Amino acid sequence: MSNESRKSAGFKDRTPVTAARETLLDAVSPHERTERVPLRDADERVVAREITAERAVPHYRRAAMDGFAVRAEDTFGASQRSPASLRVDEAVTTGTAARVHTGSELPEGADAVVMVEETEVTGDSVTVFDAVAGGENVAPVGEDVAEGQTLYEAGHRLRPSDLGLLKSVGTDTVEVYEQPTVSMIPTGEELVQDDPAPGEVIETNGQTVTQYVERWGGTATYRDIVTDDVDALRAAISDDLDHDIVVTTGGSSVGERDLLPEVVDGIGEVLVHGVALKPGHPVALGVVEETPILMLPGYPVACIVNAVQFLRPALRQAGHLPSTAPPTTEAELTRKIASEPGTRTYARVELHTEDDDEPTATPTRASGSGVLSSVALADGWVVVPESVEGYDAGDTVAVEDWEWSQ
Repeated sequence: MSNESRKSAGFKDRTPVTAARETLLDAVSPHERTERVPLRDADERVVAREITAERAVPHYRRAAMDGFAVRAEDTFGASQRSPASLRVDEAVTTGTAARVHTGSELPEGADAVVMVEETEVTGDSVTVFDAVAGGENVAPVGEDVAEGQTLYEAGHRLRPSDLGLLKSVGTDTVEVYEQPTVSMIPTGEELVQDDPAPGEVIETNGQTVTQYVERWGGTATYRDIVTDDVDALRAAISDDLDHDIVVTTGGSSVGERDLLPEVVDGIGEVLVHGVALKPGHPVALGVVEETPILMLPGYPVACIVNAVQFLRPALRQAGHLPSTAPPTTEAELTRKIASEPGTRTYARVELHTEDDDEPTATPTRASGSGVLSSVALADGWVVVPESVEGYDAGDTVAVEDWEWSQ
């Protein structure tokens, strides 16, 4: 569709959210760039190659209890009524025992440990009141991890406990996928970074989305504001096609100054323009030279809603990161939420809990996608599906926490 046709048609035909997301993800290829990083920097990074244990854990036979290392056969038949008596020594041979502590290396010749509670020391002798079997209270080599054991497959996202295990087997660096890169280009001739004059607006969308990218596991390049000019917009996008994803804010609708769909269509292809969601239907999705382009609306709330619905899954796919559903809280709605049939609505709510009562959810604002405080001061949003014409007060709803980062 030409730009003039698009502007005259407006958004009469909007793509469903799920279909729009699938279209975008079809254009996102997971990159194959890797890097080796030290363990201290590897938390939440994604393993790029299978990791195996360089050494066993434990790498020596160790005492699992405080007590005495012995030859098990020297304790056979020992009991409270008929204890065995062994000589205390540093080495373990027939008739001797060596004092050990939990984690101590088991002396050569010993094959078991008698717990200290079952012994009594007198001079250079130890009386044993309980028989032990071979291997009892001993951690063998490789009990925790065997040498050469596969620990993690490619695609595993590392956690602090994983990093502790890797250090224990002698690994100090790991090969991981590089974090996906995002170019963040705020657009609009009315935008400034500080001290706005009448008619000017502080740029917040680019900063907000940049920080979401970092939280979601990517690396963002926050560009200078680009004015509403075809040549300037074309150059800004073209210069950043080496990123995994290019994101713009503002200029995505069908007004006279909404130039981005025209620009992207001129150097690539607009795949979707207008999605059946509220707030934020004037979102556009495209591709230029195999680089996905996400054109987010300029209103702050609409920008955030679309970033969560489209940028997050695209970023996760590009970086081999798992895509997980947001955590939800079941709550009773205190006021009605209206929704247009055929449109997926994201209604911002505040959560309240008193004593042991079930949480309640109160809509912060029925409309107003330009009111940033309505989302910044909310605790989550209620998603009203396309097939539902809103929810009534008293209904139980699921409140999504869009701020989650996993």
